[in-house]
Amino acid sequence: MKLSRRQFLDLAAGAAAGAAALPVTLRFARAQSYPTRPVRILEGFGAGAATDIIARLMGQWLSERMGQPFMVENRSGANGNIAAEAAARAAPDGYTLLLAVTSNVINASTYEKLNFSFTRDFAPIASISRVPLVMALHPSVPAKTLPEFLEYAKANPGKINMGSTGTGNITHVAGELFMMLTGINLFHVPYRGAQMSTAVISGQVQVVFAPLTSYIELIKAGALRAVAVTTAARAPALPDVPTVADVVPGYEVSGWYGVVAPRNTPANVVDMLNNAVKAGLADSKITTQLASMGNAVDASSPADFAKFIADETEKWGKVVRFAGIKVE
Repeated sequence: MKLSRRQFLDLAAGAAAGAAALPVTLRFARAQSYPTRPVRILEGFGAGAATDIIARLMGQWLSERMGQPFMVENRSGANGNIAAEAAARAAPDGYTLLLAVTSNVINASTYEKLNFSFTRDFAPIASISRVPLVMALHPSVPAKTLPEFLEYAKANPGKINMGSTGTGNITHVAGELFMMLTGINLFHVPYRGAQMSTAVISGQVQVVFAPLTSYIELIKAGALRAVAVTTAARAPALPDVPTVADVVPGYEVSGWYGVVAPRNTPANVVDMLNNAVKAGLADSKITTQLASMGNAVDASSPADFAKFIADETEKWGKVVRFAGIKVE
C-alpha cells in the first residue's frame, strides 16, 4: 500500500511521540510496583543516636508493611550535612530516603557553602514526631521561675553562661531565639555532645536548652532545676513545668523528625510512603516506643510537611542572622 505524504508524516509523528512517552511510561510502571528491591534510609548522626533509633524503628515498620528491606545507613558528620548531601545526589526513584531532623533546616543558614539546598533538593514525605527541649538551670542560680530568671539575667548581662552541644545546634539556636525575644544577653559556651551535661552539673554553665529526654533524670534527681519547656504545650513528663511561651509570647522550639526523598521522586511513591509512615504512627507498638523516647507523634501529609519545613527554615534563618552564627 502506498502512503500519501500526509499519512507518512502522521505515522512518523505518532511513532516519535510513542518513543518519547516510553521512558515516562516505564518510570510510572516502576513506581506502581514500588518497592521491588531494598531501600536505604540515610541518617546523619551515627549509630545509637536518636536519629538512628527512629530511623531503624520506622525502617522495620516499612520493611514489614511494604515487603522489601528498608535498611538504615549511617553517614554521620558535619551536623547531618554528609547524609543530606548523599541523599540529595541519589537517584529520585524512592530507593534512597533521608531521616530529616531540625538540624537540616538550621544548617541551611549556618553553613555558607553547602552543595545542596534542603528546601529545593528534597521532596517531603511525612513528619514523624516532635521532641520538647527543657530550659534548665544549675541550682546555684538564684531563680526558681522563668520570670525570676529573666530578672536575674537582665541584672547580670553577659555574666550567665549558656551551654550548648555545638555552635548552630538546636541547643544553641533555642537559646539565641530566647535572647532575641527577651533582649537578655547570655554568654554562649559550646561543648561536644555529652560534655554539656557535665558542664551544667558542675556549674561551669548556668543554663541550658536541652532535650527533655536526656535531662529529665537529672531534673528529677535535683541536680538541675527545670523552669520551662520549649514547646507550645506542657510536656507530659513534666506536667507542673510551664512553657517558655507562658512568659515569652511567640517562643516555641521543638526537635523534630521526618522522612524526605530526593527532589523529583515520583508523586505516587511519595504518597505510598506517606501512607505507610502514617499507618506506623497509628500503631501502638510504634507510638509506645516513640513516647518512651519523649517523642510526640506528628504525622502529616507531604504538603503540610513541606510547609512546616519552609516555615522552620525561615524561622531559624532569622535567628541565625540575628545572632551572627556561622559554621565552617
